[in-house]
Amino acid sequence: MKVTIERLGHLGDGIAQGPEGNIFVPGMLPGEEVEGTLQGDHLADFRIVTPSVNRVKAPCVHAKTCGGCMMQHASDAFVADWKLGIVKGALAGQGLEAVFRPILTSPPRSRRRATIAARRTKSGALMGFHARASDMVVDVPNCQLLHPDLIAAFPGLEALVKLGGSRTAEVSLTVTRSLSGADVMVTGGKELDSALQLELARVTETYGFARLTWNGETVALRTAPMQRFGRALVSPPPGAFLQATAEGEAALLQSVALAIGSAKKITDLFAGVGTFALPLAERAEVHAVEGESAMTTALQKGANNAEGLRRVTVETRDLFRRPLEPDEFKGVDAVVIDPPRAGAEAQMAVLAKSAVPVIASVSCNPITFARDAKTLIAGGYHLDWVQVVDQFRWSSHVELVARFSR
Repeated sequence: MKVTIERLGHLGDGIAQGPEGNIFVPGMLPGEEVEGTLQGDHLADFRIVTPSVNRVKAPCVHAKTCGGCMMQHASDAFVADWKLGIVKGALAGQGLEAVFRPILTSPPRSRRRATIAARRTKSGALMGFHARASDMVVDVPNCQLLHPDLIAAFPGLEALVKLGGSRTAEVSLTVTRSLSGADVMVTGGKELDSALQLELARVTETYGFARLTWNGETVALRTAPMQRFGRALVSPPPGAFLQATAEGEAALLQSVALAIGSAKKITDLFAGVGTFALPLAERAEVHAVEGESAMTTALQKGANNAEGLRRVTVETRDLFRRPLEPDEFKGVDAVVIDPPRAGAEAQMAVLAKSAVPVIASVSCNPITFARDAKTLIAGGYHLDWVQVVDQFRWSSHVELVARFSR
């Protein structure tokens, strides 16, 4: 069967029109003619008859086997347009449109945090990412996505798997680049005993890890794993949210700062460990609200130890169950809100009734962003512009900042 790819799905699969509906073909681009065997709604054993002008040679040798990246076969320009289209399509689904600023994309080899899958083997350990739609782990020693400091941590991670991994179950290793070494969090490892804990501490010291957390327990702390947010240094709790790349974080912060302008009193909702709150406190008074007490504690400590900041207050509060009310925004010049993928339906409904002049909305999910944007607009706000930030290079993930004003 021969088909022509018409568009891409939200996960990057090529979609063609068949006699009974959509046909999905992974790794394809619009305009490509493909031949293969139809199996259900997928084309199997396919080959490209006519390639797209936007098709390029994948920069990573692991691209065909690893499921970590899905768009390495497409040009940067195509991916940029596709990601802009994802956000525009989400807004259109709510009957909205916006002015879009040029997309900002993180460079290769810049991902500073990753979750590695691993298994202990007879000869050592197998570590990497899963193959697409598979439990098979693919070794990725030449990954073009990860920061070189994460790749440099692989020998130490392998040592951890050899010590505390299993040949029957998978171990998950979340490794984060910090100013003081890799911050490693392991789940699925063997149960701790005194002997294993001693060996894990030895590996931490040998390979220069800053911190090792094992099945939720910090078993070794060589030095605090510090992150810099403006003038402040913060040691996030294990597993705390952090933007995927330093370049992506800088792009988001620059866009947020542009959105709020000269605001002197800011409320930062879903503040995390201070990604926006602490740099913005260099020029404005900030009230940071976050639901996890470990993160608010880290944020407050970072603010207390930094020089040259305006007043920073911190509140631990579940914004899904207890959003800030309109009267709590009295005197606030701008709100920054960066919710998780589920969005912030309850808090946005309250914000729509507030008198806050400017809202900088940060989102990692265009669908929930568009839903929440519609709520703000129905409440009298105007969507001034959208800035798309691609810090999950070669994936379908999209981040953005939007400015709303009354």
